[in-house]
Amino acid sequence: MPSKPLQKPKIAVIGLGYVGLPLAVAFSRYYPTIGYDINSARVDELNQHHDSTVEVSTEVLQNADNLTLSDALQSIAEANIYIVTVPTPIDSNNLPDLAPLMHATRDVGGLLKKNDVVVFESTVYPGATEELCAPELEKLSGLQLNQDFYVGYSPERINPGDKVHTLDSIVKVVSASHPRIADQLQEIYAKVVSAGVFVAKSIRVAEAAKAIENTQRDVNIAFMNELAMMFDAMDIDTLDVIETAATKWNFLPFSPGLVGGHCIGVDPYYLIHKAHECGYFPELIKNARRLNEHMSSYVCERVLKMLALHKINIVGAKVLVMGLTFKENCPDLRNTKVIEVVEQLQGYHADVCVYDPWVENHQHLSEKGIPMVTTPDGEFDLVLLAVAHRQFKEMGIANIRSCLKPEGLVFDLKGIFARADVDERL
Repeated sequence: MPSKPLQKPKIAVIGLGYVGLPLAVAFSRYYPTIGYDINSARVDELNQHHDSTVEVSTEVLQNADNLTLSDALQSIAEANIYIVTVPTPIDSNNLPDLAPLMHATRDVGGLLKKNDVVVFESTVYPGATEELCAPELEKLSGLQLNQDFYVGYSPERINPGDKVHTLDSIVKVVSASHPRIADQLQEIYAKVVSAGVFVAKSIRVAEAAKAIENTQRDVNIAFMNELAMMFDAMDIDTLDVIETAATKWNFLPFSPGLVGGHCIGVDPYYLIHKAHECGYFPELIKNARRLNEHMSSYVCERVLKMLALHKINIVGAKVLVMGLTFKENCPDLRNTKVIEVVEQLQGYHADVCVYDPWVENHQHLSEKGIPMVTTPDGEFDLVLLAVAHRQFKEMGIANIRSCLKPEGLVFDLKGIFARADVDERL
């Protein structure tokens, strides 16, 4: 039986990225909150009131009086609610890489006290919290789950770069190893989420719900990508077809494109991994992943075909790729598939450079063989509009075409402009 409810929550958020920082700032409005990250440079920039992820403004950081940010593990020792928001990527074999999660779990386990609650927000496969994290906490703390301490799972739903669907406006799911703790978490999270808090039936249900949210999007986008390939063979503009079909009330107007980022291109592999462990081999999900992983090669093929039809040699062709991040209007480069397109074009000996007003660290990318420019000027054979940043829309197609040679071409991967204004769309 759990002890008395936490009367004075003191919250520690472990991991200060796209998920953890907004959460820590939000909680600090109501509770003493400590944000902890092992990346000292990240902590330093935040303490200087600068967030390179552009999720939290300088003004908000300056006024977060109840928030402490630190890279010292001991700074979170007095917390009684630990919220883990570290990345959960995949490895080179598309298997779950739980090293950051288990590292954070061990850090918390060494500090755990009686009646503490540990909540995981990182994406995992169903069962990971109770089968991997909880035993590690027990081992390192010497405490027993549901007698001395408790665990919960509350899947993050942060959408990087989205200023409409924010932490406050998205229904928050919570779950816990004991019903009374679930009620306590519901009360605590309700302080910072006006959209409401939904208590899942179990931790495994909450974990599974998180995994299928992004898997569903992956499957739907894969369908659109297959349509794009099919309609290209039929010489039909895919986006025109989608626009027409969307006039029906129950049509879901997903768009074709590259599928990168830390969620949609990753979460399905967590679900596949657990399914395999249980002896089930999902076909639709795996096929959707294969199709979406192939899209960078398909885009490159379309570009090569377009250039060939216009008698432009890819060898030595000057190509300007506009946009490098995995999605529009955010600086997030994690798992961006645009890099794969750039590398493939370079493999055909094209002279490629990239313009992205959202990317700050040009030197780092240049060292990786991705030449960045700060202004999109010059005479290019091809402009590839790879990401739908608002700055590109504001530039307008006339200004973009001014970067081209007289016979230069525009390939609009994201459908930013009307079909008549570009030479090719996906």
